[in-house]
Amino acid sequence: MRHIKFFILLLCGMGLSTLCFAQGNIHGTVKDSTGKAVPFATVNLKNKANNSIVAYTTATDKGAYSLTIPQGQNADSLAVEVRSIGYKSQSKSINGTVPVDFILQASVNQLQAVVIKSSRPVLRVNGDTLSYKVSEFANPQDRTIGEVIKKLPGITVAADGTISYNNKPISTVYIGGDNLLDDKYSIATNTIPQGVVDKVQVIQNDQPVKALQNKVMSDDVALNLSIKKGAKLQVVGQESIGAGLPGNYDAELNAMMFKDKYKAINYLNANNTGYDLQQDLLSHNRSDYMQRIDNNVPATVLSLGSVNTPALAESRYLFNQTGILNLNNLVNLKKGLQLKVNAYYLHDTQKQDYSQRTIIFLPNDTVNYSETQHNRYVPDIFHGEFTLNVNQDKYYLNDALLMDANRSAWNSALNTNGSMVDQNFRDNAFSFSNEFNLIKSFKSNNVIQAYSYFSHTAEPENRTIQPNFNDSLFNHGNPYSQLIQKVNVPTWYTNNYFSFKIPGNVVTQSFRAGFSVQSQMLTSNLGVLQNNNSFNLESDSAVNHLDWMKKKVYTEVAYDIPGDKLKANLTLPLILQQIDYSDTTYALNKSLTRLYFNPQFRMKYQVGAENYLNLMYNYRNQVGTIEDIYQGDILKDYRTLYANSADLTLQQTHQAAFGFNYRKALTLLFASINAFYSHTSANNIASSIITNSVQERVMLPYANSTDSWLLSGSVSKYSFALRTTFSAGMQWQSSRSVEIQNNALLPFNTETESLSFGAEAKVTDHVNFSYKAMGIQTASHSSADVSAFHVDQLQQQGSLFYNPTDELQFKLSGEHYLTCQQGNPDLKYFFADASAKFKVQSWKIDFELSAVNFLNVKTYNALYLSANSLTAGSYTLPGRMILLKAQFNL
Repeated sequence: MRHIKFFILLLCGMGLSTLCFAQGNIHGTVKDSTGKAVPFATVNLKNKANNSIVAYTTATDKGAYSLTIPQGQNADSLAVEVRSIGYKSQSKSINGTVPVDFILQASVNQLQAVVIKSSRPVLRVNGDTLSYKVSEFANPQDRTIGEVIKKLPGITVAADGTISYNNKPISTVYIGGDNLLDDKYSIATNTIPQGVVDKVQVIQNDQPVKALQNKVMSDDVALNLSIKKGAKLQVVGQESIGAGLPGNYDAELNAMMFKDKYKAINYLNANNTGYDLQQDLLSHNRSDYMQRIDNNVPATVLSLGSVNTPALAESRYLFNQTGILNLNNLVNLKKGLQLKVNAYYLHDTQKQDYSQRTIIFLPNDTVNYSETQHNRYVPDIFHGEFTLNVNQDKYYLNDALLMDANRSAWNSALNTNGSMVDQNFRDNAFSFSNEFNLIKSFKSNNVIQAYSYFSHTAEPENRTIQPNFNDSLFNHGNPYSQLIQKVNVPTWYTNNYFSFKIPGNVVTQSFRAGFSVQSQMLTSNLGVLQNNNSFNLESDSAVNHLDWMKKKVYTEVAYDIPGDKLKANLTLPLILQQIDYSDTTYALNKSLTRLYFNPQFRMKYQVGAENYLNLMYNYRNQVGTIEDIYQGDILKDYRTLYANSADLTLQQTHQAAFGFNYRKALTLLFASINAFYSHTSANNIASSIITNSVQERVMLPYANSTDSWLLSGSVSKYSFALRTTFSAGMQWQSSRSVEIQNNALLPFNTETESLSFGAEAKVTDHVNFSYKAMGIQTASHSSADVSAFHVDQLQQQGSLFYNPTDELQFKLSGEHYLTCQQGNPDLKYFFADASAKFKVQSWKIDFELSAVNFLNVKTYNALYLSANSLTAGSYTLPGRMILLKAQFNL
C-alpha cells in the first residue's frame, strides 16, 4: 500500500511538473565555478530538432533568468542554452526538472581585440520589461528624450503628448525608477536632454505598490527612463535665450538632478513664439484619477462662445506671452520613505482673431449665424502638491495634499449677425484635496487597506455682455447697459473605505466597504444693469438657489487572478445611493434612493511568449448631476440659454471591448487591433429651440439611447535594411444619438474614418528623414428630409535633417493641409520651416537660427462637421517668425 501511495504521488508530481512547463515556468540561475553570479548572460530556448531559437531572454545582474515556453511547443523537444563572453557555452535539455541551473566554466581561448560596429538596434527583453537603447534610435538633432521616444518602434506620441505603447496609453513615466511627476510626464519628455538617458524601458503589467505585486491584476503600462551613471553625479541643465522678428523672444533656465536619493526637474521658461507651456502640465490620465476618487467635479459653466480648435499644430495659430516657474523635487530617505513636492505658477496672455459661419440643417428650416471675435485670455494658474510615500514589500503609505488656484480673465469684441457685442468674463477657481492610502500585508499574506479622500472646490464665474445685446429677449425691447450672468457651484466631497484581501494560490479575494458624501449648492442669477445704473433680474426664472446632497454606502467583492498566462479581475459592487435636492424659488424638494449593481470584468490572456488578448465588460448605473436639474435660466454663452424641467437623469451603460496585441521584439515588429462598443439608455432627452440669434435648451422626460462603435488598429516595424521605422494605423468610429430640435425628433448618425502612415529614417549617418500622413473622412446624416454631407481631410508632415559635421546641423520641414467638402472650394495650405545650428564644443554653446512659417501664411480656413451642423471658420495666424537662439549646456 505504501508503494502504491508513493507511485501515485510520483505520477502527480510528474503531472504538476508537466503542467508548470505547459504554463511556461522555466527558470534558474547562471553562476561561475566559484559560485558567483554571471550577470546578463544570454539565455536561449532552442528546438533540439532544428536548433532554432523559439524564445530568449537575458539573465539579471544576479544571474537569475525566467523563460516562457511558446504555445504549441513540447517541453521535451526543447533545450536551454546559455552564452556569456569569457565563458564556455552550455546547453541543457528540459527533463522535467525545475529550476534549470547552470555553472559556467571560464573560457581558456584568448580573443583578439575586435571592434564591433553595428547600426542594428536590438530590443532587450527581461520578463515584463522591454528596453530600448537610446543611442541606437537618437539622431544628432534630437534635443530632448521626448523627440527620441516618438521614433521608437511600437510607441506613439499624440499631439497633446500622450504616450501609447502598442496602442495602449501609459500610466506614468518613471525617472530612474522614481515617480517624480505622476501623470504630468510631458514635463520630463519635453525637458530631459536625450543624452543623459541610457535606456527607455517599457514596463508591462506595472504594479507600483510592492505590497500588491502578484496579488491583484494590473495591466498598466509604464515607461522608465534609465539615467546614465555619469549624469547621476552632476547637475544637468540647459539655459537658452533667443530673440527675433517680429518682436519675439524665447528663454529657458533649467536645472535637473537624477541621483538615486534626490531627483529634481526645476525650470523657468518664457516665450511669445506660440509654444503653450500649459501643454507640459497636462494630466494624461485624469479620467482614471476621477474614476478612482468617484467625484463629479463641476465643469466651468460659462464661456464667451464656442470656438473650434484648428487642426494645426498649436504653435501655428497661438498668439501668446507666457511664463512659468515649475519646481519638481523628490527625496528618498531611509526605510523607503519618499518626500515629493510639485509646484508651478504660470501666467499667460493669449490673443485670438477668428470668424466663423455655422449652418444648422433642420427638417423644415435652415438656421444660419455668423460671428467674428477678437479674444483676449489672461490666466494665472497655481498648483501645489506635497506627497509622502512609503513603499515596502509589506507596507505602503501614500498621502497627497493638493491645492489649485486658477484666476482667469477673458475679453471679447464680438460681431454676430452684424450686431456688436462686448463681453468680459472672470473665472476664479480654487480647490484643495487630500488623498490618504494605507496598505498593510501580514505574514499570512493577507492585505488590509484603509483609504480616505476629501476635497473642496469653488469657481465663482461672472460674465458681462454690453450693451443692448438682444434687448427684445432680455429687456422687453428696452436699451440697457450690461447683461450680467453669475454662477458658482461650491462642492464638498469625501470618500472613505476599508478593504481586506485574501491572496490564494490562484485567486485573490477582496472585500471592500465604504461611504461617500457630496454636498453642493448651485447659485446663479442673470440680471440686467439698466442705463440709469439700476439692477434687476432678467426674469423671475433667471435665478437658482439649488441645494444638493448625495450620499453613498457601498460594498464590493472582487476576484483577481494575477497569473503569468492569465490575468483577470471580476468586481461586483453593490451601491445604496440617496440624493436630496431642493430650490425654494421653484418649490422644488425631491429625493431619490436607489440600489445599484455595477459589475465589471477585465481579462488579459497570454496567447504566446509576446502576444496577448484583452477583454473588458462593464455595466454601470449613473445618475445625473446638479447641472441637470436647475430650473432657472443660465445664459451659458451669449447665444445659448439653458434650463431644466425634468427629474434627475438616470442612465444605464453597457461597455464591451476586445483587443489583440502582437509583438516580435527580435524583429522590432509591433501590432494591435482593438474594438469597443458602448450603449447608453437614459430617461431624459435634450430639447433645443434654435433661431438665428439664440439657442434655448431644456431637458425633457423622454426615453432615448446612444450607441457608439470604435474599431482601431496599428502596426509598427523597424526595417533593418532601410534603417527606418515604419508605422501605420486605422480607426473607424460611429455614433448614433437622438435629439429634439425645434420640436422635431431627429436621429443622428456620425461616422469618422481615418488612416495614417509614418516613416522615421536614417538615410545615412549624416541625413535623416521623417514623414507622416493622415487622411480623415467625417460623414453625418439625420432623418430623410435633412441632407447628408461629409468632409474629407488630408494632413502631411515631412522633415529633412542634414548634419555634415558634428558641429553643424540643418533642418527643413513642411506641413500640408487639404480639406474637401462638396459644394465648397478645396482648402489647401502649406507651411515651411528651416533652421541651422552651429555647436561650439569648447564653449558648450549651441547657436541656432530658425525661420518658422517662412512662406508667411497668415490666414487659415477650416470646415467642421457635427451632427446636423456645418461650420466654416477662418483664423488669423502669426505669420513668419525669425529667431536667433543661444543654448548653454551644463
